[in-house]
Amino acid sequence: MEIIPALKVPQRSAQQYRRHLLAEGVLDLQYCVQKHSNGTVTLPVLPSALPNLDLRSLHSAVAQDSQDSSSCEIINIQSPQLSKKAKVKSCRERLVQAVQTLVVTSGEKWRQELDDDLPRGWQKHGDLVLFNEGCFSHTIWREIGSELWLAVARALGVKRLAQIYQISQDEFRTPMVTMLLGDSSYVTHIDNHIRYEFDVTKCMFSFGNITEKLRIASFNCTGETVVDLYAGIGYFTLPYLVHAGAAHVHACEWNPDAVAALWRNLQLNKVADRCTVHEGDNKQLSLSDLADRVNLGLIPSSEEGWPVACRLLRKDVGGTLHIHHNITTPFHRRELEECSDSRRAASVEDDKRVVTGSLKILSDREVWNAWAKDTASHIGTLLKGITGDDWRTNIQHVEHVKSYAPHINHIVLDLECKPLK
Repeated sequence: MEIIPALKVPQRSAQQYRRHLLAEGVLDLQYCVQKHSNGTVTLPVLPSALPNLDLRSLHSAVAQDSQDSSSCEIINIQSPQLSKKAKVKSCRERLVQAVQTLVVTSGEKWRQELDDDLPRGWQKHGDLVLFNEGCFSHTIWREIGSELWLAVARALGVKRLAQIYQISQDEFRTPMVTMLLGDSSYVTHIDNHIRYEFDVTKCMFSFGNITEKLRIASFNCTGETVVDLYAGIGYFTLPYLVHAGAAHVHACEWNPDAVAALWRNLQLNKVADRCTVHEGDNKQLSLSDLADRVNLGLIPSSEEGWPVACRLLRKDVGGTLHIHHNITTPFHRRELEECSDSRRAASVEDDKRVVTGSLKILSDREVWNAWAKDTASHIGTLLKGITGDDWRTNIQHVEHVKSYAPHINHIVLDLECKPLK
């Protein structure tokens, strides 16, 4: 039986601990992070890193970042689960072997360009695998024909295959997906005991939002009215209803295909009686003065929806806005100028040192906090303009959801808004 070390931490601070372990190169990415019913999470740790892992310093750094005073400890986990990345790697090996055999038996030579044209990752929805664009583009695949897709499906243990080629530039950002094997394009995906069903040729599913869905599921929204301004197929609407206990959710969505999937998912999860779906542009929404909480889950920016969200908040006691945004951390202008001066006199080797040393970017957290302060001020101005009264906007939390590239991050601002009268 395999046993590995792991860091046991409170669930509310798991993301902060994970980021610190990842930054220090201590997190063991071969295994899954595991959530437990007692409110803790275990983060796999590389055995070789244990002697140099200072729990006190780690806890102090996370406690300062999240204001969490709970302790952390090293424990042993028996029979750990492989991470998705580790599983995909072994699946790809099976995929390469199956396709390579097929190519060779058809009388062709296997070469590196064919290996490079095979996918290195994919989305799996039940018995359907969805490949991204940029793979299976070589002419040899068309020559082999349908036999190729049968071999690929067998290697990956699924019955259906599809490939997304691009996102259309229509107002709904509809995915352009081709079914490679199988007729039905309807799939089922289960996250945190919530069932999502949708058509992969008409709607997209974001795996990267799972941490935010889990965070919403941990909220206590008992008795609250929530408005989800960009509901989609119910990514955040459903956690508010199923786990957070919201009394009622108003879900706004203008893509008719997403609305159809949303209705289906509300019924599948038996929460349709606590949700009102508003189809169309949320800027035309007739609701106002009713929300305890408004979710603005649109990226890269939900700023167009801020006036709508402010109008929706209860005028008597206010409420909370959850504002999603993509933020790019810029270079500091002064450091850029200093770096340019230094480079004129530097040797090639020194130039490398300047680029990696003197040419620094502002810390991500610093930029996030600056954006949060500007947003809080802007929201305060909008609220005063709508109600005629002064409001206090308090930054409760800035949550990191995912990174798209170094220093390009999807974050969520939890902003408490209260009238001062």
